[in-house]
Amino acid sequence: MTLLITFIAAVVATAVWYISEKARICRVSDLCYIYWGASIMWMTDAIFEYAELGTEYFNPSAEAMINDAFLGISAIALGLFVWLVILFKNDPMGVLKATR
Repeated sequence: MTLLITFIAAVVATAVWYISEKARICRVSDLCYIYWGASIMWMTDAIFEYAELGTEYFNPSAEAMINDAFLGISAIALGLFVWLVILFKNDPMGVLKATR
C-alpha cells in the first residue's frame, strides 16, 4: 500500500512538473525526487519481502493494509513539508521578499 500511494504521488507530481511552467519555477522537481525516492525504496522493500514470504505477500491482513496506508500518507505529508521548507527557503518567485 505504501508503494502504491507514493507511486501515485510521484506520478502526479511529475505530471504537474511536466505540464506547468510555474511548477518548474516553484521547484516541484524536488518533490518529484522525494516521491520517486520513496517509491524506489518501497519497491526494494516489496521485492525483499516477496522473496521472504512468497505468495503470502499478496494476502495481507486488513490491519497491515491500514498501517501501510497510514505510513504512505505520512510519507506524502512529510515530503510535502520538506518541499515547503525548501520552497520557503529559496523563495523562487520572491513572494516572501515582497511582503517585508
